[in-house]
Amino acid sequence: MADDGSGARASGGGPVSAEQRHWNDPGWAASWPRRERLTSEVTGTLLDHLGPVAGERVLEVGSGGGTATFALADRVGSGGSVVAVDVSVPLCDLARSRAGERGIDNVTFVVADAQRADIPGGPFSAAVSQFGVMFFDDPVAAFANLRAHVAGGAPLAFACWRSPADNPWMVNATVAAFSAAPPAPPPGPGVPGPFAFADTAATLALVGAAGWQAARATPCDVAVEVDEEVLFDESFLHVAGVPEERVGQAVEAVRAKLAPLARPGGRYEVPLAFQVVTAVAPA
Repeated sequence: MADDGSGARASGGGPVSAEQRHWNDPGWAASWPRRERLTSEVTGTLLDHLGPVAGERVLEVGSGGGTATFALADRVGSGGSVVAVDVSVPLCDLARSRAGERGIDNVTFVVADAQRADIPGGPFSAAVSQFGVMFFDDPVAAFANLRAHVAGGAPLAFACWRSPADNPWMVNATVAAFSAAPPAPPPGPGVPGPFAFADTAATLALVGAAGWQAARATPCDVAVEVDEEVLFDESFLHVAGVPEERVGQAVEAVRAKLAPLARPGGRYEVPLAFQVVTAVAPA
């Protein structure tokens, strides 16, 4: 792997993308375990759509801190295995540490960019991702690479967020208004970010263009009650590029946006609106 000096490594010697630098930011990685309180709520639904069985060897993309990985490892059992890929060095380190603490020995965490890397352990029986595929620079090439790593007839299942309007708890756009960083492009098909696959028709089309068959999407909704720090805190604002002198204003703006979701005790009821996309590799 190549190293750009920032700790973000690109497999195969390729250039390090903005997304790789973002996910290797120590501040963002340190805050990730709080966000898992949200993402872990969808794991059971996602794995039910994938349908892993004992003994299978599964490829996971965007494994983060490993919460979905461990649930998947339990489903495939001691006779199966999971190879979990993520571009984030600190998150893979966290996942490995957790696996060791829990005595889980049928998982392997690999630091790599799944859209172009040659991932060891294939051909896999299935491929899965929990909110880890929306950040590809070239999603068609990425899904084609995943297809090349699975056996014929293998299923694919991934969870991705629906629209910003359906997920009013996401404060990225509100925070960006206070950031000193260059403005991000508006969310939409082909733009890496949380809502890259919110357009269902476009998402199914790109999965098909990558060579997968029988692609379909199932909308899902889950509500969870969380503390404010799960949604944002000052460290999140700093990682997003908000200068110190504007942090107070940003906090006020974010709380105003989240006010309709507020519940007693400083908690928020968060509607998680996502879809699970499934497809099958050609036999």
